[in-house]
Amino acid sequence: MTNQVSAQNLETLSAELLEKARGARGGRAAKGVFAGTYLRQALLTMRAGAELAEHDAPPEATLHIVTGQLRMVTADESWELGAGELIAIPPQKHSVEALTDAAFLLTIRTEIDRG
Repeated sequence: MTNQVSAQNLETLSAELLEKARGARGGRAAKGVFAGTYLRQALLTMRAGAELAEHDAPPEATLHIVTGQLRMVTADESWELGAGELIAIPPQKHSVEALTDAAFLLTIRTEIDRG
């Protein structure tokens, strides 16, 4: 993980992480790709059928699908998302399931600008 300016190829990194996810017990692999003062980004991969169990949402976050298809579920709604789609994560508990092998970029605002 870095806060230095550098380009990263998310498709190449996704392929590498998906190989790890396929061999991992939980079917997941992740790598931090950016950490700044107000923003953190991580690339997460999940093999088909793997799930992130219900968990709390950060105050502000987005999920951008790099490859594959995911389903995000809250108590009230469900979204099926594919490659290229971006969604704001709702501010409530949610789960994420990989419908196919998938990679997604999670972006989280870490602090509130008090300036």
